[in-house]
Amino acid sequence: MAAFVDHPAVLLVVLAVVFIAAVAFGAFVLRPRAELTESQREDFKVVQGATFTLLAFIIGFCLSMAVSRYDQRKNLEEAEANAIGTEYARADLARDPVASSIKSGLIRYSQLRLADYLTRDPEALAQIGRDTTALQSELWQSATQVAKDMPTPIGATVVTGMNDVLNSQDYSEAARINRIPIGAWVLMILIGACGCVMQGYGASGSLRKGMLIAILPVTVSLSLALIADVDSPRGGVIHVQPQNLGRLLHSFGIP
Repeated sequence: MAAFVDHPAVLLVVLAVVFIAAVAFGAFVLRPRAELTESQREDFKVVQGATFTLLAFIIGFCLSMAVSRYDQRKNLEEAEANAIGTEYARADLARDPVASSIKSGLIRYSQLRLADYLTRDPEALAQIGRDTTALQSELWQSATQVAKDMPTPIGATVVTGMNDVLNSQDYSEAARINRIPIGAWVLMILIGACGCVMQGYGASGSLRKGMLIAILPVTVSLSLALIADVDSPRGGVIHVQPQNLGRLLHSFGIP
């Protein structure tokens, strides 16, 4: 299910087909076998309205969850760029050649973090992850060397800044894997399918013959695909653009 949600376009097509099939099932299979009487229709409308209300509530709630996670990822990208920029400036407090090593390492680190946000290929991402881990080790060794050479508050400032740089990457990765629970997706899909079955079951003859019967399945499918797109850091078309990391590299003189 998690891999399915990571591809919003596929999710849209599959759910549209499933929900339209659910409407057809209610209209052409269930209704002929259990036709609603006039006295039953009022009760049916109450249940149908409650189902649609619950579906709308859950979709709205999950969309709010997805948007809040998207905003969190944007804020953490900004915090990460700020941490790198601050440590780059603090590197001037150290002595050469360690200061130059820290600055060049932070430039390469910023390029790796930018590539991590922009890359979608799994193999390339795995290589970026390995390079990032190795470079983090080098940067931390440089920071500890500053602390050994300068056991003063100035050296502690450089070490603290490097610690913020490394922690900010962990926070960004943690936010990236913080997704809408699979249980919520299963619940939305099941309630959506039930609503579509009820839509087909309660539809009049003229509605069942027209295109109006497809409005609900398509609308629900689009809503769920939008949620999946916003909630998928590496899938779909809505992504966190690393504008702050790009601006930081530009300030370093890197095009």
